[in-house]
Amino acid sequence: MIKVGVISYLNSMPFVYGLKSIKMSKSIDLSSSYPAEIADQLRERELDIALVPVVVLNDLKDIIIISDYCIGSENTVDTVCLYSHVPIHEIKSISLDYQSRTSVELLKLLLRDYWKISPVLYNSSKESQYNIKDDQASLVIGDRAFDLNGKYAYIYDLAESWNKMTGMPFVFACWVSRINLDSIFQKEFNVALKYGVDNIDNAIFQEQISSSNINYKDYLNKKISYDFNEDKKRALAFFLERINL
Repeated sequence: MIKVGVISYLNSMPFVYGLKSIKMSKSIDLSSSYPAEIADQLRERELDIALVPVVVLNDLKDIIIISDYCIGSENTVDTVCLYSHVPIHEIKSISLDYQSRTSVELLKLLLRDYWKISPVLYNSSKESQYNIKDDQASLVIGDRAFDLNGKYAYIYDLAESWNKMTGMPFVFACWVSRINLDSIFQKEFNVALKYGVDNIDNAIFQEQISSSNINYKDYLNKKISYDFNEDKKRALAFFLERINL
């Protein structure tokens, strides 16, 4: 069994749907967790293949990208945001989401190169995820962001800010492997992912998910961009280069 890890957010649902629908269950052991945990599991070799935050590509030199699909955004993404009661240049401190690494590095890059400010940054914890009051802001990623959107005077979508700064899309996570895969398996894996991406509405229906504050079809079809195309590859390379400066 090949151990496969996927991010446990709504934006990964098409991938999970595809991997299950193509009946790869006989050859893979599929598990899920939040992005930082998936990265740790891959680092500790608890996983063979994983959908990982892209900063892992700078940390692990023995991994290879194996798929034509990713978790990306062409502009606004809605689920990687900085929340604040005050404008960006009045923020004095920011709580960093414990579930994130790529988004934390993206925020640091934007603070340095786009907004050109240096607030105090500190890590949040599972017990104290948000600290949004006065001039204290918070970076929140994933499905939890849906509950915060519209509740604060200032919401800075990091993918949108990246696009304004660079004119590029952004890649949050990609599929990598730490083991050698035969070409047949890799092709079947990509076919499964494509099936999920091509059938997002069916995936939503099958999972029977609903929420009054989430437009699932709009989010998965328009906010998330799954094709790992040449534009995204260039954007990813540029991002990894810039965070190393």
